[in-house]
Amino acid sequence: MFEIPTVKCYRKWESLFIIHPDKVEEKGAIFEKLKQIIQSKEGDFLKLEEWGMRKLAYPIQKKTRGYYVLTEFYGLADLPHELENFFRIDERILRYIIIKLDDKFQPETKQEGGN
Repeated sequence: MFEIPTVKCYRKWESLFIIHPDKVEEKGAIFEKLKQIIQSKEGDFLKLEEWGMRKLAYPIQKKTRGYYVLTEFYGLADLPHELENFFRIDERILRYIIIKLDDKFQPETKQEGGN
């Protein structure tokens, strides 16, 4: 019987999230959990930038400041769903956004920025 080879489709995303100001000391654990989730979907970080403590545009949970982190990563198509589940239930995360940068990403290139 003829077997059709499976081709894995990797995508590239960017995420900006805000860590609760009282939980900044736990950022290492947060980053490690993100890494586990991303690697479980055959992905990896391309970039992780800590922007530090900044004033929020409006109060969130009565907080006026938060620790901003920008990440760029790739993985299989269902990766954002897994990350959203983590961000939504983890009380250390105030807000998050995930944006798709590239629909067809080749992990071999691992280039930063651009398509």
